[in-house]
Amino acid sequence: MSKVSAAMVKELRERTQAGLLDCKNALAETDGDMDKAIEYLRKKGLSKAAKKAGRIATEGTIVSYIHGGRVGVLLEVNCETDFVAKTEDFQGFCREVALQIAAMNPQAVSREEMDTAKVEAERAILRDKAINDGKPEKIVDKIVDGQINKYFSEHVLLEQAYVKDDKKTVEDLQRELIAKIGENVKIRRFVRYELGEGLEKKQEDFAAEVAAQVAGS
Repeated sequence: MSKVSAAMVKELRERTQAGLLDCKNALAETDGDMDKAIEYLRKKGLSKAAKKAGRIATEGTIVSYIHGGRVGVLLEVNCETDFVAKTEDFQGFCREVALQIAAMNPQAVSREEMDTAKVEAERAILRDKAINDGKPEKIVDKIVDGQINKYFSEHVLLEQAYVKDDKKTVEDLQRELIAKIGENVKIRRFVRYELGEGLEKKQEDFAAEVAAQVAGS
């Protein structure tokens, strides 16, 4: 079993606002796995962020971000009160999410919003590849499930690694904000535009360029 350090307990408490002893127990129960410990606390109802996640959020803001005149993002993020919507913490979170979208080009906010046809087509391709690679039939579906989860982590905004700190996901950032401000926060929707998108043109990877600049900022 991994040793649970004070730093790990502190990080978990900051991310969930659960009690110190609850955080320590959660890490002990999950062998020091931070993500599993967060889920453990949520299931036990000990995470304050989790308790707020079901509350209605109808206030918030729409933010815009334009990178170099070539990539643009419009983003709606909701919270519970107009007061919180105007705070620096909330506005800062919205800016970071807009930067994330510009840099990493997600396809949807959550995996439930992903295009089902695209996901199933990807699953079929991955399954055929696994079979052609000679993987045993009895473990093909398990292999494909793992690859589909990776696919979601690349294309779903909440599951993407945060471009400025790949130890966190965008959902982790959202949970931290909820715990800090004491209100539910939801990333509702976004649209991303890329100059010349859909037109025949010289191949340029704007997303990679934006990601590199954001990560270095």
